[in-house]
Amino acid sequence: MGVFDFVKNGVREMMIARPDHLKHLIVYKHPDQNFPFWSQLTVDSDECCAFFKDGKVVGVLPPGRHTLSTQNIPFLNNIVNSFTGGQVFISEIFFVKTSPVRGVPFGGPIGDMIDPLTGEQVVPRIFGEFSLVVTDPVRFIVGYTGQAAQGDNDQILQWIKGLFMNGVKTTLGELCEVEGKSVLQAVSLTTKLANAFVANAPDLNEIGVRILQMGQFNLNFSEEDRERLVAANSEIAKANRGVKVAEAQAKAKQFELDQKYSQDAKYVQNLAGNYNNYAAGQAMIGAGQGMAAHGVGDGIAGAGMQMAVGVGMGNQMMGGMQAGAQGAQQAQQPSFTPGGAMTTCAKCNTRQPGGKFCAECGGPLAQAKKFCTGCGQETGATAKFCANCGTPAGAAPISAR
Repeated sequence: MGVFDFVKNGVREMMIARPDHLKHLIVYKHPDQNFPFWSQLTVDSDECCAFFKDGKVVGVLPPGRHTLSTQNIPFLNNIVNSFTGGQVFISEIFFVKTSPVRGVPFGGPIGDMIDPLTGEQVVPRIFGEFSLVVTDPVRFIVGYTGQAAQGDNDQILQWIKGLFMNGVKTTLGELCEVEGKSVLQAVSLTTKLANAFVANAPDLNEIGVRILQMGQFNLNFSEEDRERLVAANSEIAKANRGVKVAEAQAKAKQFELDQKYSQDAKYVQNLAGNYNNYAAGQAMIGAGQGMAAHGVGDGIAGAGMQMAVGVGMGNQMMGGMQAGAQGAQQAQQPSFTPGGAMTTCAKCNTRQPGGKFCAECGGPLAQAKKFCTGCGQETGATAKFCANCGTPAGAAPISAR
C-alpha cells in the first residue's frame, strides 16, 4: 500500500458524515460500524445522530461537529472495543432528519362511503401531498423503521400513508355532516378539509412521527358517481328553494297583517272614536265591495244603494251592540222594592228588600216595629189606631201638625 492510499483510507475512516446524495433520506444508516478514537462526526443542522449497540440505544448527538472520544462524550465508553486496545468504537450510527419532510405524496380511492347529504353510495378519490416531522428519532428507528433502515422514503413511509388514507375517509364524512354538505360540495372546503386532516390524523406518536400540514390535494369522483351526486344535489336544492319561497311568503303575509293591525288600531283611536263606529264603517265597506263584486247596482244609483245597505248593516250592528251593552248594564242593576228598607234574615244573614219570607232560605223575616206618632207606644203591624191614645196609624207626628 502506498503512502497516498494510507492517507486516503485514513481520512475516510476519520471523517463520519451523511453523504450529500443521501441527505434527502429520513433515516440514513452509516455503513461502517467500526471507527477509531478521535474520528470527526459531522451532524447537519436538520438532523441528529443516534448510536446503537446490541439493539439498544447508547446515546444521541445533536447537530454540530463532534470529536469522538470518551473524554468529550461519556456514553462512548459503552461502545469501546477492548480487543483493539481501547482505540476503536463499535456501534451502529443512524442519521435521522428532525426538520419537516415536505412533499410526501399520497393518493388513491378512499373506499365506499355514504354521502351524508344525498345518501348516495360513492367512492371518492383523493391525491395530494403532506408534510411530517420525526418527533422522537429513537422511537422512530426502534419502533418503526427497524435498525436495518434500508430503502428510500417511500418504503419507510408506506405504512404512514396507509394510516393517513384511512383517516381521510372518516374525516371527510364527519366534516360533510357538520357543514351540511355533500362530498361533492366538499371540494370547496379545501382549507377546512386540510385542517381537519391534520387534526384528525391517526395517532403516530407511538412511532415518533407527527403530520404537520397538508399541501395541494385534489378530491374527485368517477364520472358515474359525479353524475349521480349532481342529480341528487339538484333535487335537494330545488326542494330547499321551495321551502325558502314558502318562508318568504309567510313572512310577507305576517308583515301585511301586522301593518293592517297597526293601521286599524290608529283608525279606531284617532278617527272612529270607538269600536262600534269602526265596525259599522267596516261593515259598510264590506257590503259595498260585495255588491260591486256581484254586479249589484251600477253607476251613481248603484253606489247609493251599496252605501245604503252598508249603512243599514252598520246601524244594525251598532244597535245590536248597544242593546247588548244596555241589557248587560240592566242585568247588573239590583232590584229593590221602591221605598222599601233593607232587612237581614235572622237565619242566613242575607240582606234583602223587605218581605215576609227570606228569598235565600225561605225563613220568616222579622217585621219592622211600628210606634204611635202621638204617644210613642209600640203598635201592632196591622193596627189602624193606637190602643193607648187612639191616634190613627200613620198619622203625622204632633210636632209636625
